[in-house]
Amino acid sequence: MQESPVWIYAIGFLAQALFSARLLYQWLVTEKAKMVVSPPAFWILSIFGSVLLFIYGMLRGDFAIILGQLITYYIYLWNLNMQGIWGKVHQALRMLLLLIPVVAVALLLHDIKSFTAAFIYNEHIPLWMLIFGAAGQVLFTFRFIYQWIYSASHHQSVLPVGFWIISLAGSAIIIAYGIFRLDPVLILGQSFGFVVYIRNLMIGHSSKKMTIT
Repeated sequence: MQESPVWIYAIGFLAQALFSARLLYQWLVTEKAKMVVSPPAFWILSIFGSVLLFIYGMLRGDFAIILGQLITYYIYLWNLNMQGIWGKVHQALRMLLLLIPVVAVALLLHDIKSFTAAFIYNEHIPLWMLIFGAAGQVLFTFRFIYQWIYSASHHQSVLPVGFWIISLAGSAIIIAYGIFRLDPVLILGQSFGFVVYIRNLMIGHSSKKMTIT
């Protein structure tokens, strides 16, 4: 397995630190409210973490990581819009945030042959491992698609119980993939989330029981 320079891992750990910070903040706010909440800071930290993890995926030549971030990025922005935050952001910054994934994809695909060689048929990542990792990322990413559909149907940004269940399943696969890849960024980043996912399920269950009674 090819070893990456320390500075590349630093980018990955910074991205995971932002993702962990969003979960920690959401957890603290949820504990205080005694119900699962979806604070704006959760989505803001998600955006910046997603950009950094996308860069990390590019530098590591890991298509599974890139795919996951591309799918969820605009859902983060949509949730900010649902919470009334997006309209308060300066127009220039909004344009920049909207264009980041478009420019990134354009750069990746400007040479299809090189992209395929680097990310699909990467000699350092067997095809079966790439498929396994991509499946984990797709499942992990599906939690935000589910959250988006659920929130849209309820006309508010929420984090439903299904979001945390899918998070647990997807996270388990990504941790296994990280072990295969000897990737400490994926292993440590996903391990922290396990505690938060389980706690949110517990709080969600308790608040639902209180509502029924």
